[in-house]
Amino acid sequence: MTRWLFVLLLLCGPALAQPVSYEKRPEVRSFIREIAARHGFVEKELRSLFARVERAEPVLEAIRKPPEPPVWSDYRALFLTDKRIQGGLEFWQAHQAVLERAEREYGVPAQVTVAIIGVETFYGRNTGRWRVIDALTTLAFDYPPRSRFFRSELEHYLVLARDNGQDVLAVRGSYAGAIGIPQFMPSSTRAYAVDFDGDGVIDLRASTADAIGSVASFLSKHGWQPGAPVQLKPVLSGEAWRAYAGGSVDPKHPLSALREAGVQLAEAPSLPEDTRAALIDLGSELRVGLRNFYVITRYNRSALYAAAVADLAEALRAAPQSPGR
Repeated sequence: MTRWLFVLLLLCGPALAQPVSYEKRPEVRSFIREIAARHGFVEKELRSLFARVERAEPVLEAIRKPPEPPVWSDYRALFLTDKRIQGGLEFWQAHQAVLERAEREYGVPAQVTVAIIGVETFYGRNTGRWRVIDALTTLAFDYPPRSRFFRSELEHYLVLARDNGQDVLAVRGSYAGAIGIPQFMPSSTRAYAVDFDGDGVIDLRASTADAIGSVASFLSKHGWQPGAPVQLKPVLSGEAWRAYAGGSVDPKHPLSALREAGVQLAEAPSLPEDTRAALIDLGSELRVGLRNFYVITRYNRSALYAAAVADLAEALRAAPQSPGR
C-alpha cells in the first residue's frame, strides 16, 4: 500500500463508518408513513426531523449490559441515606400544600409521592441527559429485543411533543426515554399525567406541582387503596411459609393462609383475614406486600424498588421534623 493510499483510507475511514441516516432507512420511512396516517403528521416534516436524529451508542451499551441484580441491602442503602431523607423532608416542606391536595384528590399519602420522586430523580435533581428523540429512536430501530415497545414510546413522544407545543429535539431524559421529575415514559405521560398547577400545560420537567399530581394520579389509576398499608414485616415460624415465599408481587394469598403457614404479623393493623397479600423474598429478608405494594411495582416492576420506596416513605413519615407527623 502506498503512503498516499494509506492516508486516503485514514481520511475516508470515519466517513465510511458513519451509520445511514435514520431518515433514509426503510423501516423508519415505513414508521413515518404509519404515524403520519394515524395522527395527521406531515411526512415531509417527520423525514426532516429524523434526518437530524443521532444514534446514541452509549444508550445501546447501557441497555445491552444491564447491571448485575442488586443485593437488597446494597440497593436499600442507596436510597435510605441521611441526605435523601433530609432532601425528602425539605421537598415535602416546600411543596406541602400541593402534596396535601394530591393526597385529598387521589388518596395517595404525601410521603409515598415524595419517596417515588426521591428514588427516581433525587427530588428533580437528576432527570437525565439524553435527548429523548435520540434515545427512543436508537432503541426503536437498533435494539431488536424491545423494538416494538420503544417504537410505541417514540410514537407517543412525537404526539405528546406536538400536542404540548414542545421542541422535539430539546427534551432530555433518561437513556430509556423517561422524562422529567417523576421519570414518566411518554405513554404514561399521555395516560396518567395531569396539569396540577392549572396553567393549561402538563410539564413534568419544570412544574413540581404537575409532577406531584401525576405521580399520585398514576398510582390512583393503577388501583391504589387509600388508607391501606403498603407492606408488613413478618415474623416467621416453622417451615410451611416457604411454600408461599418467592419473587412474585401479586397479592393472591389471603392473610389467613399466610398466618396458618407461620407468617405472623405483629405490627399488622386490623386487616380482614381475607385481605390478599404476597410473601416477597427480597434476598436477605421477606416482606408481606399488600395491594399498594403491587401498585408501586406498576411504576417500576422491581420488588426491590417498591420496598425501597415504601421504606423511604416510612422514614420520611417517622422523621421528627416530618410535615406528616
